[in-house]
Amino acid sequence: MSAWVLPDHIADVLPSEARHIEELRRGLLDTARCYGYELVMPPMLEHLESLLTGTGEALDLQTFKLVDQLSGRSLGLRADTTPQVARIDAHLLNRKGISRLCYCGPVLHTRPDRPHATREPLQFGAEIYGHAGLEADLEVLQLARECLSIAEVQDTTIDLADVRVVRTLLAGVSLTPQQLNGIQVALASKDSQELAALTQCFPKDSREGLLALLQLYGDASVLVEAENALKRIAGMREVLSNLKWLASRLDGASVTFDLADLRGYTYYSGARFAIYACGASDALVRGGRYDEVGAVFGRNRPAAGFSLDIKQVVGVVAPRALKAAIRAPWGESSDVNAAISKLRAGGETVVCVLPGHESEVDEFHCDRELVQIAGQWVVQAV
Repeated sequence: MSAWVLPDHIADVLPSEARHIEELRRGLLDTARCYGYELVMPPMLEHLESLLTGTGEALDLQTFKLVDQLSGRSLGLRADTTPQVARIDAHLLNRKGISRLCYCGPVLHTRPDRPHATREPLQFGAEIYGHAGLEADLEVLQLARECLSIAEVQDTTIDLADVRVVRTLLAGVSLTPQQLNGIQVALASKDSQELAALTQCFPKDSREGLLALLQLYGDASVLVEAENALKRIAGMREVLSNLKWLASRLDGASVTFDLADLRGYTYYSGARFAIYACGASDALVRGGRYDEVGAVFGRNRPAAGFSLDIKQVVGVVAPRALKAAIRAPWGESSDVNAAISKLRAGGETVVCVLPGHESEVDEFHCDRELVQIAGQWVVQAV
């Protein structure tokens, strides 16, 4: 095997795509800043016990591990930035009021998390800490939508769910982790026979409610059906009302519901959302409320947020046009160099043609050139 062959699901990013990724990164961070989110930059690696505290088995399996040559301790390369941001909020900032934090940086996965995915996503995310009300849920949803708009993603659909639907139905039912996992699998696969077998000894209302969930997916009418099907379940009306409130404030959005969706069941604590788009094999954005995220760091307070992979987003939108540029001759005279410096200071891209090379540039569209006319250097269209 050639030494330059990269590992599976790891790839170089070439100029045009790299520019697209970088422009989008800047645009997303600027958008988050407009909402009042402050940028944080957690480290790529941490002591393993700190990095994986409270994250569960799934993230553990996704985390690359190594030994620190200085201390001999085990280190981990982050597979998700959210726990790190929760640590920053809990220990370094320790604010009493609201904290709005955003981040953007690479994460590493031991295996791709979806078909054809990279193992080196460029993760962007935004988190709001300290507010338990639905206003925070709505804000992160609105910011996520605006981020996809900035990226020029078209025809999106927001899928809403709430882990409290299933948790409420299971309240008071004694379950082993294996039984809970079986129920989650049956709900995810919409397997009514398996779910019926797993819940045959459950209280009647819980069993009938879980079986009803298998049909409760689709448009807003699902919430009406759910209110009727689950009306005997204490606390369910409020959960459904919250979903209805969120959906009603997503102006112009296509919204669907799947009340049996348990993705992130052990992580999320309330409403969760996923945003899909044409051309994407999986959700482009995932987020929701995860009030327990800071508990392992000794500060359990309300939290909501979302994350996305900028590389994935760039892969489903049209490539951006080449950047307009000015072609200029290479020279040592002060007048031409002064003209070039002035153009660059004004924000123009100026590509100097080196001797013997006639504009070997693929990344820029040189639609103008710097020429000397009557002793003056001027820009004219090509």
